[in-house]
Amino acid sequence: MSASMFYGTPFRDIRRLQEEMERLTRSATAPQGFPAINVYAHQDGIVITAELPGVKEDELDISVHRDTVTLRGERQDQTETQGYHRRERRSGPFGRTFSLPFQVDPERVEAKLLNGILTLMLNRPEQDKPKRIRVSAGS
Repeated sequence: MSASMFYGTPFRDIRRLQEEMERLTRSATAPQGFPAINVYAHQDGIVITAELPGVKEDELDISVHRDTVTLRGERQDQTETQGYHRRERRSGPFGRTFSLPFQVDPERVEAKLLNGILTLMLNRPEQDKPKRIRVSAGS
C-alpha cells in the first residue's frame, strides 16, 4: 500500500478536515495578543479594525505584502507611577502578523486611526476579483 493512497480522495478530504480542526484548536488555546483585531472580507477587499488605545499615528508601522499584514508599534505608558495597585494594560513594543484569504493591492491601502481604533481598508487587485460570467442561450 503506497503512502499517496492516503492523500487521495476520499482521504484527502478527511486530512484537510483534520488539519483545519488542529488549526482551530491551536488558535482557540493560543493567546491572541495585542492589539485585538477583527477582519472581514467583502467582494472588493478586506477591512481590518484593531484596538490601539494610547498609540499615536507616528508610533505605528503597517506593512502589507501579498496576503500578509503586519502591525508593529509601541504603546507608551501614560503615567510614571511606580506603585501600581493593579496593572493590566501593558506598554512597550507590540507586533502582530496575520494572513489574509487573498492578496491585496499594496498601492490601494487606506489606514485611519480614530479614537484608538485603527481601520485598514485593503483592496483586492482588479485581476483577482471574481468575474460574473453571463450565459447566453445557444441558437
